[in-house]
Order: sequence, then C-alpha cells, then structure tokens
Amino acid sequence: MTDIHSPLALLGGLSPQVFMQRHWQRKPLLVRSAVSPEDLAALPAATRLFALAGSEDVESRLISHERDSWKMRHGPIARRSLPALSKPDWTLLVQGVDLHDDAAHRLLQRFRFVPDARMDDLMVSYAGEGGGVGPHFDSYDVFLLQTSGQRRWRIGRQKDLSLREDMPLKILAAFEPEQEYLLEPGDMLYLPPRYAHEGVAMSGDCITCSIGFRAPRRDQIAQDLLQRLADEVVDEEFPDKLYGDAGEPAVENPAAVPQALLEFAQAAVARALDDRDALPRALGEQLTEPKANVWFDEFEGDEDVPLGAVRLDRRSRMLYDERHIFINGESYRAAGRDARLMRRLADERALEAKALALASDDARELMRSWRVAGWLHSSEE
Repeated sequence: MTDIHSPLALLGGLSPQVFMQRHWQRKPLLVRSAVSPEDLAALPAATRLFALAGSEDVESRLISHERDSWKMRHGPIARRSLPALSKPDWTLLVQGVDLHDDAAHRLLQRFRFVPDARMDDLMVSYAGEGGGVGPHFDSYDVFLLQTSGQRRWRIGRQKDLSLREDMPLKILAAFEPEQEYLLEPGDMLYLPPRYAHEGVAMSGDCITCSIGFRAPRRDQIAQDLLQRLADEVVDEEFPDKLYGDAGEPAVENPAAVPQALLEFAQAAVARALDDRDALPRALGEQLTEPKANVWFDEFEGDEDVPLGAVRLDRRSRMLYDERHIFINGESYRAAGRDARLMRRLADERALEAKALALASDDARELMRSWRVAGWLHSSEE
C-alpha cells in the first residue's frame, strides 16, 4: 500500500496527501533533484528511444521547426530518418515508453498516489538544442521530469487558449508566460490541466519524461459506456418481446410519435439499467481496456506448472470495485478471500507464493489463464 503521509523527495519533501491537497489540479510545483542520479541512469537513453520510435508497435512523432513554422511526422521512424544529433530545432516524441521498458514502468509506479484509473502513460522526448513542441496546453495533469541535458520551461495561467489554425500542432496563438525555470537532470515540474507552457532544449541530448494522466471528457465517456451497455442488453425473461398496440385508436395525425411507443422505449432502457452492476462493470472494463497498440506475449511453457509468486505484466491494467475485478477490459465477480487477494494483486501488482496458496481453485485457474494470455507472469519467469 502507498504511504500517503510520509514526505517524498519526488514531491520536494511534501507527502502525497499534502501534494494532492495543495497542488493537484490547482497550482504548479517545481521540485529540484526529484529523482536520484542512479535512478536517472536506468531510464532509456537516446539509442533505446530511437529503436522504439522505429517500431510499428510504438506511437512516435518527429517534430521540427524553423523560425515560426512547424512540421510533424508520425512514426514509425527509422533511425536513419532522424536528423543528425548535432542539428538543432527538432524533437522526437515516444509515447507509452512504460509499456516497453522496465525502468520507465518503475518510474511511472512512483506516481501511484494518484488512482491507477487516472494513470495514462510515460512519454519521453528527445530534443536537439532548441527543440520543442511550441507553446501549448494540456487538458490533463502532467509531471515533466528532466533526465538528460537542460530544458527551459516558460509557463503561465493563460485565459486565451485559442490555437493557431495554420499549424499541424496545437500551438497557442498568443502565449503569455509568467514564470521561467531551467530544469537540470533530476528536476521536475508539475503542471495542472490547461496551464500554458513551452519547453525548449537548451542543449543537445535533451531528454524529458512526461508523466501524463487520463482526463476523459464527459460526452466521450458517456458515449463509450452507453455503447458498452447497449452491447450487453439481453432480455432473458422476454427476449422476443415486441411492441404491441392492440386496441389503439386510428390516428388523425400519422406523423406523431405514439405515446405508447415512447413509453415502451423508456421501459426498455430502464430495464437495461435495472442491473446495478451494469454501469460499474462497463466503467471498469472501459478503464482497463488496453490501448490499440498494446500486444501481450502468450505463455509458451507448460501450463500445468504451479504459479508460485506472480506479478502483473507491465502492460496489464488491473482495477477493482466493491463487487468486481477488472483486468485488460474484462470483468469478474469476486467476493471473500479471493476478492481480497485479487485486490491486493491489483494494488501491489504482485503476490507472493504464500498468499497465492490461500486462493481458491477457481481463482488459481483464472490466474493461470491470465498467465497463458501473457497478462501475468510467475516471478521465476
């Protein structure tokens, strides 16, 4: 479990509880030496980022600018297609590095004082001197960690968020910075949503990690959940029940929608929502759905080998509520000891063999199926 009351160097000596109360979605926070040099050294270097950018399974973008003009190219981007490292004014963005690199995944886990349901991914940018993506704003919270080189950040609480229409990027039309910071390796800047900012590499080999969080729009999440609910609608009691209007009078206004038909439709929708688990189940499945470019490596060993201690694959998303366990877009009803064990697995992302031995046969069989799918691994693997 996360200790939310102890001070963290990651947060400049603030506890997670104090940070969430004072800064989260409220105001920026600059932290000097948030991450140690030893931890920085384990994070992906330029050669690793270039290799990831060339993969079809990784989302990447190459951004360059000259004077007041910006260009963007989507990946995959082969190493030979990148500008010379000595060339200025270009940036390579590699999305979801935590899905492909253990050290990046471990870094992301250090921010789990925020609910996993809000966690998105870790993006890494590599920039030549002068490189950046222009003045912009994000609709979500972000931590900007400098891991190599220097980057100058200018930020401001900007009311005018209008964008330039002649650019392939979301560039602010009239950026008005209020503060300026120079970040060295290990320094980190937190910004709330819609806080305008511009980062410019002040040296070559400038690498910045962006820890971003999900902030679904209300209309988008409504559309997705309603679609999921619609896909699950099955009237088991009256599966073939049709609308009937026997005894209804002839109509003088044929284009008017019959009130009885409206009431039939309202009753059908209400019946679909009668299941109190329907909406929570749809939400949990939606929140754990893997991204489109996420693939799992299926287990090729002996399926009958005991699990022992287990750990979740770094690509697995696992959540729970009072009645369900959710993993990678699937949901399971859980109660009692099995539910407690599954919740512990979700929170700690691992279970020791002693704890797993307390699980029921059904629960162990379920986890064996997760191992086969590549969602979970025995610690010995």
